[in-house]
Amino acid sequence: MKKTVLSGYIDVPSDQITLVKSALFKHIELTQQEDGCLVFKVTQRIHEPNIFDVYEEFVNKEAFEKHQKRVSNSDWGIASKNAVRHYVIKEV
Repeated sequence: MKKTVLSGYIDVPSDQITLVKSALFKHIELTQQEDGCLVFKVTQRIHEPNIFDVYEEFVNKEAFEKHQKRVSNSDWGIASKNAVRHYVIKEV
């Protein structure tokens, strides 16, 4: 079975960076505890503070989709709803 990998970044509106950052730690913590999560990293760029790089690996598509469903109604999903997402999702 192939694992699912998401890579890319989100572009957060300037007036919402503080809100997004306040929800980020818990989002990372909860995601890393999910069954099927292999790698989960979200990092804010130093010289472009609106940009947060994202890299995720899940054991399979099912685990990835379960994660996406959980996130949609989470504090993170609400805090980051106005961020523009630039992702590539692959099965490798």
